[in-house]
Amino acid sequence: MTVQPIRLFGDPVLRTPAEPVVDFDVELRKLVRDLSETMQESQGAGLAAPQLGVGLRVFTFDVDDVIGHLVNPVLEFPDVEEQDGPEGCLSIPGLYFDTKRRLNVVAKGFNEFGDPMQIVGTGLMARCIQHETDHLDGVLFVDRLDPQRRKEAMREIRQAEWYDLDKPPVVKLSPHSISNPFGLGR
Repeated sequence: MTVQPIRLFGDPVLRTPAEPVVDFDVELRKLVRDLSETMQESQGAGLAAPQLGVGLRVFTFDVDDVIGHLVNPVLEFPDVEEQDGPEGCLSIPGLYFDTKRRLNVVAKGFNEFGDPMQIVGTGLMARCIQHETDHLDGVLFVDRLDPQRRKEAMREIRQAEWYDLDKPPVVKLSPHSISNPFGLGR
C-alpha cells in the first residue's frame, strides 16, 4: 500500500501552480498509484498531486464507479450550464460548502504512459474534474465561493480541529473574474 499523507489547508504547496509532466516514466506511474490508493483509502472522489506535496499536473478520480487519472489536463466547456451544490476537499477535511461549477466539461490530457485521452464529464464528474484541475492551478474550492459563503467557510475552517493556528491560511480570490467565473474563452 502506498497511501501518503494529504496536505491540509494552509500548506503553501496547495497554492503553488503545478508544473506540466514531461517524463512519462516509472516515477509518474508510481505517483498515479500513490494518488489512487491515497484517494481510495480517504474515500475521496479525486486527488491532485499537490495534495501529496508533488508539484506536477496529475490527478486521479473515482466518481460513480469510474476510476482513472489525467495528466496535464486542459478543460473545455461545451455550454454555459451551471450547477450549484455541496463540494468538499480532502485538504479541507469534513467541511462542505455549496459551490458553483460548470455542469458539463471535456477534459483532454494524457494517461500515465503519455497516450492522449479525453474525459467527458457531467454533474459530479464535471465538478470533480474542475475541482482537481483547480488544485493544479493553486486554486482551492473556497476561492470560488461568493464573498458571503467564503467568509462562512473561513470561519468554519478556523474552528476545525485540524486547523493549524501557527500556519495562517492563504486565501485568494479565484483567478477568474466574477463576471466570467469559469474562465470562458480560456
